[in-house]
Amino acid sequence: MINRGDFIELEFTGIVNGEVFDTTDENIAKSIGYKGEVKPIKIIVGEGMVVRGLDKNLEGKEVGKEYEIKLKPNEAFGEKNAALIKTISINAFNDKSILKENSFINIEGIVARVVKVGSGRVVLDFNHPLAGKEIIYKFKIKRKIEDEEEKVAAILQFFNVKEYKIEKNGSIKIKTKAKLPEKVIELIKKYTNCVLEDKD
Repeated sequence: MINRGDFIELEFTGIVNGEVFDTTDENIAKSIGYKGEVKPIKIIVGEGMVVRGLDKNLEGKEVGKEYEIKLKPNEAFGEKNAALIKTISINAFNDKSILKENSFINIEGIVARVVKVGSGRVVLDFNHPLAGKEIIYKFKIKRKIEDEEEKVAAILQFFNVKEYKIEKNGSIKIKTKAKLPEKVIELIKKYTNCVLEDKD
């Protein structure tokens, strides 16, 4: 039985309106034309590493069993918020060629969908693309992660920490050139006995 705070390896497929929008299953990924690397993810249950409704539904489940859940928008990517739809002058954009209706643009790290372009204005929707939609997740917990070193590596990999070295000499130490994000430090301290060291 899986509890909050457990480290697990999770397989899942997310479906909206009958279409797959995310998956860790290589065969499903190929069937929808996705060419990138696809593999199960390693997460800590209850730490918000997947959408809230899925995270909550992992608790109490059994390893190796397949499940399917349906999430309302407030349990998945949120309700559609009209306040996040903004009208901006077209002159605010240096490169106007990126402003194509239904395309996505990045504005200072925030992704927005271009709703409409015309009359010297651009209407942008800053809601998550899946906001307001019911989501189906099919998932299976492949295994529970017990090894301390693998737990540390799972946290680092989840947060895309690239350059690090894990040393095991009685205790586990991490050496890294880059400054670790606060959330990574918080989770490592909370769930492992790892010693953090900055590499000169």
